[in-house]
Amino acid sequence: MDTTQKPASESVTAQHEQLMKSLPWHDEQDFEDARRGFLGALDPGVVHAADGRVVWDSDSYAFLTGEAPPTVNPSLWRQSGLTAIQGLFEVVPGICQVRGLDLSNVTFVEGERGVIVIDPLISAETAAAALALFRQHRGDRPVTGVVYTHSHADHFGCVRGVLSPADVAASSVPVLAPEGFTRHAISENVYAGTAMARRAGYMYGAALARGTLGQVGAGLGQTTSTGAVGLVPPNVEITTTGQEEVVDGVRMIFQMAPGSEAPAEMHLYFPDLHALCIAENATHVLHNILTIRGALVRDPHAWAGYLNEAIDLFGADLEVVFASHHWPTWGRERAVEFLGLQRDLYAYLHDQTLRMLNKGLTGPEIAEVMVLPPALENAWHARGYYGSVSHNVKAIYQRYMGWYDGNPAHLWPHPPAEAARRYVDFMGGADTVVAKARSSYEAGDLRWVAEVLNHVVFAQPDHEAARELLADTYEQLGYGAENGTWRCAYLSGAYELRHGGFGTPAATASPDLLAQLTPGQFFDALAIRVDGPRSWNERVTIDWDLTGTATSYRVMLRNGALSYSTAPQATPADAIVHLPAAALASLAAGETAPGQLAAAGVQIEGDTSALRRLLTALDAPDPNFAIVTP
Repeated sequence: MDTTQKPASESVTAQHEQLMKSLPWHDEQDFEDARRGFLGALDPGVVHAADGRVVWDSDSYAFLTGEAPPTVNPSLWRQSGLTAIQGLFEVVPGICQVRGLDLSNVTFVEGERGVIVIDPLISAETAAAALALFRQHRGDRPVTGVVYTHSHADHFGCVRGVLSPADVAASSVPVLAPEGFTRHAISENVYAGTAMARRAGYMYGAALARGTLGQVGAGLGQTTSTGAVGLVPPNVEITTTGQEEVVDGVRMIFQMAPGSEAPAEMHLYFPDLHALCIAENATHVLHNILTIRGALVRDPHAWAGYLNEAIDLFGADLEVVFASHHWPTWGRERAVEFLGLQRDLYAYLHDQTLRMLNKGLTGPEIAEVMVLPPALENAWHARGYYGSVSHNVKAIYQRYMGWYDGNPAHLWPHPPAEAARRYVDFMGGADTVVAKARSSYEAGDLRWVAEVLNHVVFAQPDHEAARELLADTYEQLGYGAENGTWRCAYLSGAYELRHGGFGTPAATASPDLLAQLTPGQFFDALAIRVDGPRSWNERVTIDWDLTGTATSYRVMLRNGALSYSTAPQATPADAIVHLPAAALASLAAGETAPGQLAAAGVQIEGDTSALRRLLTALDAPDPNFAIVTP
């Protein structure tokens, strides 16, 4: 199989030329804003783990200069050049941001004694580097507060890079987060964490080389860092819009925004600085209603409502709005206009999708005819670099209508591999399909080529000509994509077809997150891993006695399903397991084999085989499952 990457096709080049004629390239305001307040950069822009491994390399994006090459959508090239700008920047006196050292930004708010850290990135190593850069220019201030704006890992994962072990042990630093933060942070990264992390490898182009033929950025930021992910649970909960907190002399007024970009999210306003942190609900992209890595479908109607409420609450006094991604917008008029356009963007997609689905259109049909109004189409910050109109519209349809489009032909289809074999047979066999697909490829009908060749590869995974042409097709679709995550996904698909699976380069279900599992979440996580068919006839009842807690948990494995109860039980269990609560994390991670239980502090009273039978009923997730092959 030819594994060499190809140049851009004529059809992709023509697509780029047309785009160059349609967008407001004369508008350079974003470049002015992205560089405003620059204080200094990390030089070299490389961050290492303790073992010497590179966990972040902003210098690898130095090629993002000049005009876009034919292999990169020129609009995405522009966006990537902006998000690659790295360094410490002053937002207003008293607020600084480090941008370009991870997918997200970290914000430093100077207090009376030290500094409050907002959203400390993904990895401890990048957070430590950002804090060191801040201290280099603003003085060696201690961290006197931490704020998590929402429950995604790029906003809390490297908190241990800014808090010392002593601070964590003593809980001496206030850590503020919205109501429900820990529950959602755990559930998203643990319950479906393996599948999400595997797909995130596609979404962020983790296996792709940096360069004009590979990864150029993900729209929201360049990519994700690959260092140590941790979590220090919050000790101050924000529950109400209008709630005011003072940390290190800094006044903050909060606005709740649950169910927007994250299940638990909030905005915060600094009234003495006239500065609004809008979390991740108004960035310089159209965001995801449903991220292509997988997540719960978000609520664009509520999202737009929170932005409207933010204007009502803070707009009259506002001088700058900034977020945990991208660059700020200064001046009251510009800031309110920015928030208003972002509000209109999510409201328009929501309302028009509902209007059209009520006329009988399905998600894919709505996605093909949805056109944004000119004011949004020509606003750089509303372009689909991260979310897209296409996949967001389908997500809104899914939120209201589910996976089924109402057509009985789609109610009980064959699974992909079975359907593929039938399609290929009906179309005259694999060789015939590939020959016809090659003609469509030359004609530039890349979407159709991807669809039909996907059938061939799923029907005959070893058909070399099909794999090669499908890889070339994904590559061209990647070259043409304005959306950074679509480009990464297409090019990652091409990579795996040519070179084989690259697994899951970064996982967020870290020991810190597992350690925060409540007992209920722990048993839910176990239940997800039970191999149902293998356990149909297994009957296990165990009482769990967690050292230091007053609640006992009765866990029952019956008919391949695991359930639990905290109610008093009339019948004895097969066994009682006495263990420290800290041992739950090791069991959840699969790090404690049945023969190692005693060493982990686990004591079993009664039938000693009961826990072993329960643990052996569990199925290990696969972090390298196939995506572009069956």
